[in-house]
Amino acid sequence: MGNSYAGQLKTTRFEEVLHNSIEASLRSNNLVPRPIFSQLYLEAEQQLAALEGGSRVDEEEEEEGEGGLEPNSLPNPFQLHPPPEGCCTTDGFCQAGKDLRLVSISNEPIDVPAGFLLVGAKSPSLPDHLLVCAVDKRFLPDDNGHNALLGFSGNCVGCGKKGFCYFTEFSNHINLKLTTQPKKQKHLKYYLVRNAQGTLTKGSLICWKGSEFRSRQISASTCSGSLFPALESAGPLASFPSEPTPGMNPGILMGAQQAGPASDHPSLSAAMGPAVFNGKDSPKRQQLAKNNLLTLPRPSALGILSNSGPPKKRHKGWSPESPSAPDGGYPQGGGNRAKYESAGMSCMPQVGLVGPASVTFPVVTSGEPVSVPDNLLKICKAKPVIFKGHGNFPYLCGNLNDVVVSPLLYTCYQNSQSISRAYEQYGTSTIQPISEEMQLLLTVYYLVQLAADQVPLMEDLEQIFLRSWRESHLTEIRQYQQAPPQPFPPVPSPAAPVTSAQLPWLASLAASSCNDSVHVIECAYSLSEGLSEMFRLLVEGKLSKTNYVVIICACRSAAIDSCIAVTGKYQARILSESLLTPAEYQKEVNYELVTGKVDSLGAFFSTLCPEGDIDILLDKFHQENQGHISSSLTASSVTKAASLEVSGTPVCTSYHLEPHSIRPFQLAVAQKLLSHVCSIADSSTQNLDLGSFEKVDFLICIPPSEVTYQQTLFHVWHSGVLLELGLEKEHMTKQRVEQYVLKLDAEAQTKFKAFLQNSFQNPHTLFVLIHDHAHWDLVSAVHNLYSQSDPSVGLVDRLLNCREVKEAPNIVTLHVTSFPYALQTQHTLISPYNEIHWPASCSNGVELYHENKKYFGLSEFIESTLSGHSLPLLRYDSSFEAMVTALGKRFPRLHSAVIRTFVLVQHYAAALMAVSGLPQMKNYTSVETLEITQNLLNSPKQCPCGHGLMVLLRVPCSPLAAVAYERLAHVRARLALEEHFEIILGSPSSGVTVGKHFVKQLRMWQNIEDVEWRPQTYLELEGLPCILIFSGMDPHGESLPRSLRYCDLRLINSSCLVRTALEQELGLAAYFVSNEVPLEKGTRNEASESDAEKLSSTDNEDEELGTEGSTLEKRSPVKRERSRSHDSASSSLSSKASGSALGGESLAQPTGLPQGEHARSPQPCSPSEEGRAPGEKQRPRASQGPPSAISRHSPGLTPQPDCSLRTGQRSIQVSITSSCSQLSSSSSGLSSSPVAPAAGTLVLQASQCSLTKACRQPPIVFLPKLVYDMVVSTDSSGLPKAASLLPSPSVMWASSFRPLLSKTMTSTEQSLYYRQWTVPRPSHMDYGNRAEGRVDGFHPRRLLLSGPPQIGKTGAYLQFLSVLSRMLVRLTEVDVYDEEEININLREESDWHYLQLSDPWPDLELFNKLSFDYIIHDPKYEDASLICSHHQSIKSEDRGMSRKPEDFYVRRQTARMRLSKYAAYNTYHHCEQCHQYMGFHPRYQLYESTLHAFAFSYSMLGEEIQLHFVIPKSKEHHFVFSRPGGQLESMRLPLVTDKSHEYIKSPTFTPTTGRHEHGLFNLYHAMDGASHLHVLVVKEYEMAIYKKYWPNHIMLVLPSIFNSAGVGAAHFLIKELSYHNLELERNRQEELGIKPQDIWPFIVISDDSCVMWNVVDVDCAGERSREFSWSERNVSLKHIMQHIEASPNITHYALLGLRKWSSKTRASEVREPFARCHVHDFIILNVDLTQNVQYNRNRFMCDDVDFNLRVHSAGLLLCRFNRFSVMKKQIAVGGHRSFHITSKVSDNSAAVVPAQYICAPDSKHTFLAAPAQLLLEKFLQHHSHRFFPLSLKNCDHPVLSVDCYLNLGSQISVCYVSSRPHSLNISCSDLLFSGLLLYLCDSFVGASFLKKFHFLKGATLCVICQDRSSLRQTVVRLELEDEWQFRLRDEFQTANAKEDRPLFFLTGRHI
Repeated sequence: MGNSYAGQLKTTRFEEVLHNSIEASLRSNNLVPRPIFSQLYLEAEQQLAALEGGSRVDEEEEEEGEGGLEPNSLPNPFQLHPPPEGCCTTDGFCQAGKDLRLVSISNEPIDVPAGFLLVGAKSPSLPDHLLVCAVDKRFLPDDNGHNALLGFSGNCVGCGKKGFCYFTEFSNHINLKLTTQPKKQKHLKYYLVRNAQGTLTKGSLICWKGSEFRSRQISASTCSGSLFPALESAGPLASFPSEPTPGMNPGILMGAQQAGPASDHPSLSAAMGPAVFNGKDSPKRQQLAKNNLLTLPRPSALGILSNSGPPKKRHKGWSPESPSAPDGGYPQGGGNRAKYESAGMSCMPQVGLVGPASVTFPVVTSGEPVSVPDNLLKICKAKPVIFKGHGNFPYLCGNLNDVVVSPLLYTCYQNSQSISRAYEQYGTSTIQPISEEMQLLLTVYYLVQLAADQVPLMEDLEQIFLRSWRESHLTEIRQYQQAPPQPFPPVPSPAAPVTSAQLPWLASLAASSCNDSVHVIECAYSLSEGLSEMFRLLVEGKLSKTNYVVIICACRSAAIDSCIAVTGKYQARILSESLLTPAEYQKEVNYELVTGKVDSLGAFFSTLCPEGDIDILLDKFHQENQGHISSSLTASSVTKAASLEVSGTPVCTSYHLEPHSIRPFQLAVAQKLLSHVCSIADSSTQNLDLGSFEKVDFLICIPPSEVTYQQTLFHVWHSGVLLELGLEKEHMTKQRVEQYVLKLDAEAQTKFKAFLQNSFQNPHTLFVLIHDHAHWDLVSAVHNLYSQSDPSVGLVDRLLNCREVKEAPNIVTLHVTSFPYALQTQHTLISPYNEIHWPASCSNGVELYHENKKYFGLSEFIESTLSGHSLPLLRYDSSFEAMVTALGKRFPRLHSAVIRTFVLVQHYAAALMAVSGLPQMKNYTSVETLEITQNLLNSPKQCPCGHGLMVLLRVPCSPLAAVAYERLAHVRARLALEEHFEIILGSPSSGVTVGKHFVKQLRMWQNIEDVEWRPQTYLELEGLPCILIFSGMDPHGESLPRSLRYCDLRLINSSCLVRTALEQELGLAAYFVSNEVPLEKGTRNEASESDAEKLSSTDNEDEELGTEGSTLEKRSPVKRERSRSHDSASSSLSSKASGSALGGESLAQPTGLPQGEHARSPQPCSPSEEGRAPGEKQRPRASQGPPSAISRHSPGLTPQPDCSLRTGQRSIQVSITSSCSQLSSSSSGLSSSPVAPAAGTLVLQASQCSLTKACRQPPIVFLPKLVYDMVVSTDSSGLPKAASLLPSPSVMWASSFRPLLSKTMTSTEQSLYYRQWTVPRPSHMDYGNRAEGRVDGFHPRRLLLSGPPQIGKTGAYLQFLSVLSRMLVRLTEVDVYDEEEININLREESDWHYLQLSDPWPDLELFNKLSFDYIIHDPKYEDASLICSHHQSIKSEDRGMSRKPEDFYVRRQTARMRLSKYAAYNTYHHCEQCHQYMGFHPRYQLYESTLHAFAFSYSMLGEEIQLHFVIPKSKEHHFVFSRPGGQLESMRLPLVTDKSHEYIKSPTFTPTTGRHEHGLFNLYHAMDGASHLHVLVVKEYEMAIYKKYWPNHIMLVLPSIFNSAGVGAAHFLIKELSYHNLELERNRQEELGIKPQDIWPFIVISDDSCVMWNVVDVDCAGERSREFSWSERNVSLKHIMQHIEASPNITHYALLGLRKWSSKTRASEVREPFARCHVHDFIILNVDLTQNVQYNRNRFMCDDVDFNLRVHSAGLLLCRFNRFSVMKKQIAVGGHRSFHITSKVSDNSAAVVPAQYICAPDSKHTFLAAPAQLLLEKFLQHHSHRFFPLSLKNCDHPVLSVDCYLNLGSQISVCYVSSRPHSLNISCSDLLFSGLLLYLCDSFVGASFLKKFHFLKGATLCVICQDRSSLRQTVVRLELEDEWQFRLRDEFQTANAKEDRPLFFLTGRHI
């Protein structure tokens, strides 16, 4: 069934339509069902007439009232009459309130009147229940679905009410609550019958005629008088157009498992079970493809990602756990019947069945029972497999053991009939499912074109049906999509359908062309006669050439009956074996081994060898060679090693164990994993609070394989992850590492409980539960029968899916697998957003990450088989397959796995003998096996150290593996090869066992001193020549060493493959090759025709990737098939002479020959072979390898003399004719030898270790032919056929109506495909997931990492643990400013010090005596102007070097600090405690908040200030609102006298801009949970974004005029608002009798970057002692605030503050507990005392210094608590950085330098888009030396600054004076000033005030005013021209446009 058809129709439009329609139906919220077609009450004759007419439109559609609707319109929903007042409306009860549910009343006596029957009604709102009703049987159909009277008569069994004459009335009474017109056919579903115990149970379906498919329009089958109708025609299948099945996804397959344990039918699971496959394009198939029956294009793979999840339409009562139709009653047949069914069905997967195994799919039969002849198996040589088809299937009796009966085909037919359901929405009956006749005919066509070695595959058949149906309805589908709505659907073109009468004739016609491989039998009455006829023909031997028998019974007018028997020996054997579950397969093999059935096989082998039994030969050989052990192998690796030890250790440069390192890909994947974890944490669902975790712990769960366990321990140990996570100390033991790896075996539960306990006890540790090899053991613990008895069943489910893991907020589960398909179903727990796929190595041909190794996986192996590639690494062995087939016919009762194993072991034994000196045994092995053994034995001799290669022999069945091991070990012993290579039996349950001699070698190679050391993983066998017999049904993630050269998978279970199993086996060979060697093409061979010796040099195939293949045979897949591509029988060298090396395509050997004949049959020889020297040894080579040069650096490839020559030089002439049949010579490509060797001479090259090439070439893989065909054949998109198989045995397809996978799909798209189109079987652990009640069903903390096998996933997830740990540490750390206080040495020497060192609070009297320290010590003001006072004696050099301005914020010193539990947080912090505080809760809406206006007048502004508060509902208790109107009146303030420790008294205001995410506004932990009032002060344009991030915070929104203002404006408004509020509160509380001075007057103004607070504990030896010790610790802000608020006389202080933290704090700084100095960043402000001191609302920088100076000059106290400190976090965004100064006009983004911030008035200077005040401050900071040249570095003569502090840069000092009367100023009488700065001076500054100060000659003046006129007025008012000289050119302005109100300056010189 090739998929690439020429000239096919392009149906992408159809696919688009199809997927849109499915999506629309699923997404629709409308509850109206699609139109329901009429139930026909016609007799069979009328129906037949209708069928033959073909083009009649059904008149009956109008009967139902819905058929006449427009195709695109929907009927009106059925209008229910309102139920009577007071009646019961509960679902499942009648209106009288009586329970009608079957489960409730099944044991109660029910009075049933004569003529009435009890039936079960289905209610859409109770999909899992049947309601019991009594109905007059005259209104029910008979067994044939006929003769039901129209109308209804029924009684209510609950309340006993009788005589309901209308079903509508009755449905109202029993509360069916329908949305459509009630119809008895829809809702009366089952007969109810009493069982033996007298309990009322569900019986068979009521055989309503309308349950048939519309395409048939025929009645149901005869039921042989039984109550139970034939399930094939009226079963509970979801495809009945007349039945809106609850829970039915359109297109969900009807074979889907039923809900509920009682109806898990094995046939249904088998229906989608593992089937077998075909791989290749046969000529027959191509020929057939030309006729239009099958030429339908593939569905597009792009339309599939649209829908997943439950249908949103039609059914209110959709039950998440019922993906299929309602349960049918499945009666047991008689005893004989049950036996037959169970015998037939025992071949099907029965994993997870609930109930006895015989509850299969009983098909009620008609006709006589058919007797199966005795000795059928003996006669036929295979058990025929009979597939039930349409209609009834007869009883079988007699020799039932010799036949297999399967319902697979029946299910396939039924699935394909569901296709049209997707189109019901078009409201028409013309799009009908494919008819039964057509299905059968297409099946015959399919079977006819199958080649002799192909096996039918159900998936192929489904695709054929789908295409055929699609093609036939393409026109109609397009019409429905595009045509305008019509009153009636268009009549389809009358393409005559196939009638049942024509069917046998057409089928016979189709089968006539196939040389009798398909035989059609037509029956007159029933299938019984056809089956009897078939058995007769089989016994008579007349069907020996027939592979398939199609039996058709089309006699009945109603429907056809059919079945298909597979009688071909090859096909029947494979199909019957494919129906066995893995457990049954092992049981069968065990049985055959235990009962000795295999002895006949051994006896047969002994007859094959003419020289006698192989064992006799071996014994003879052993005796002959006993004296001189192994003389046949001249220089054995042992003697070589021994001899070399004397002269020094041998050196092999190729052997090195790779150091543990992380590759770029692994790092990238670890980062992807980390980002997924972060995105879970960042989502608003609060499922993971990364901020609350301090460390990472982990547990790795692996399958119960000892090797995988040791391998994982090794990875964990060497990755260093335990040290990095801080889980272990430096010297950890292996026992400690074992705590972190869990082998999922019997002991796992205890260790897992300890893990859970640990996670429970450590809530601040994030536990990562890694489930490696996660596709293994997905068995559900709940649905499995054996879970109680066998604790290992469902272990993964019990542990990893237990409630504790799911609910633990600190456990993240990471599933890691190479085959994630079974975890990607409709019910998966893993969100598609939580899947991480290994990245592709290239994107658009560009390497994403440069690595020195290239991964060689499945796709590369497949690519190597394609035309134009040099070395096919995938091969099959045709001679082996031929012998297996021949023996299969001879021993039909033996399982093929047994036969294959015995044949292969025999081949290995013979090959070992042949290589060891018994050349006659070559005829009893295959070329492939001979090549493997030669290389195995020769490779150690190529290396000075004796390194060899590994051969992996995969024997899945453990008993067979043991047999193989014993046999090979015996042969090895007899041939005295024990020390040449090791044989290792690797099984999951046991570790690695290696002989002492080899352990010694390994220790020597790996420089291991420990004498007790033993290899525990396969990786440690690097370089050991060995055969590893690898058993176990599935590999468990064991890694293999680089010395693996051959992967022999010829014994894998090829009959039962699904995608996971297939890729898992091939994954064993996955490999990293060195990137230096080109893999695709080898160099072309330079050999010429005359190089006969070179061409025939005895080389072998285990070569470099070699040379270009034979061009002749590398062209097309078809040609390749004909020439038995990669079949290594014998190679023709005819194409070698052309100068291109042979790619190894060989001529076909007749596959039917038994092995003996095959091997000896002569073959034609090419001229180059004839010229060979007679004594030259020809070594067999597998056909595909590129030939290699003699000097090629490869293992075991130097030409060796004939082994016989080495055995005492006995020359055995090998005649060319007898040898070339299985031997091939190879040409030498890439020869580095300049001279061709002379004939007969042997050139022994310098030895090359086999490991040299191991790095550069992946292993060679041998597959069974069936699997090989499956893997290398591709569909039209290039996707290997194997990829479109069922993805895993534990899932099934949701629908046969699915698009195909496509090669272009990414891993993500494949995942979405499987998520949409697969459902888990009941035995799968995810099966019940959708029933858990959550809509999405995804587990929030579960991730899936998938990547190809052996690519390094373990390293990636261990690296992920490291980066996760680093990130958590980083999350718990913060960069805080860590800078020393500046100007310490300039600290004023005061007369008075606060020497009460242990005082907790300042003593007011003592504190008043302290002098104010004018100097700024805050390091952030390092570049600010120094403030002079009369105490200082400053030398200019004392000031540090100024930094570059742009470096200032970049280079500030920070320290990384661990966040304490009292830290303030930004929006990224989520934890349980502060959810409510933050206003986020997954169960509730975001907190509602209201906007309140608040206005107050301010005289200095001359206008009313209008502010807005955003107050969340939860914070309204902090405010007072007016009673009637709810107007905001004031913010509540506490009393000074309050002593409560429950809350913080001072409201906290935090001005912020640009930091909605990063501002530290979460004070919950900082306040230690105490109640506090926190107000964010934001600009108007940022209100919305702050509100979004902080929904539960109060916001004070500044007026819009302040949108471009600086921090001064915020401080100004906070203070003014607070004072106004204080007044309001005093007035309000005065009415309550409280004194005004008792109202709390303090507020806190805090920066948005204050992160933690500390306290210094001082231990004073004595009150006045100089000796004291101190330590600093972190405390809560609550602690600090409550301490400060409790200060005595606190209301006498105007401003309180804290020291800024620094790690460099000196003892002298904390010695005195209090200081009277500047306070910054976190201040506590007394708004009462500072009523008349304002912040400057225009300021951007240094406004706190300016304010501090004003407060002090007003005579108020500033107190800094030196023992408290605040840490400030470095935040890179927002704050002062949000002001950018750019040009107003040009788009030029070039930075504007500060010199351009001012300009001359009226000049053409570029104006800037920035506030004038900002430009002024920035200009003065950087360029004030232009105005004050004398002041530069002149601290003795500062600039006099009146009433303000402006930063003039670090090199200019200023002296601050206040012009206010009674203000405190320093004494300036003895100071000469170098400049005068008058900034916006007010009326307090007068001429007389200025005359008090003295200036240097040449001192400069700068006057700054709002406009030019006020500038002139100020000059006049202050009489400045008396002492200062002005020039016109000394006038400037800020570079603002006039509308931006620039500031103007005037400068002058002192006269």
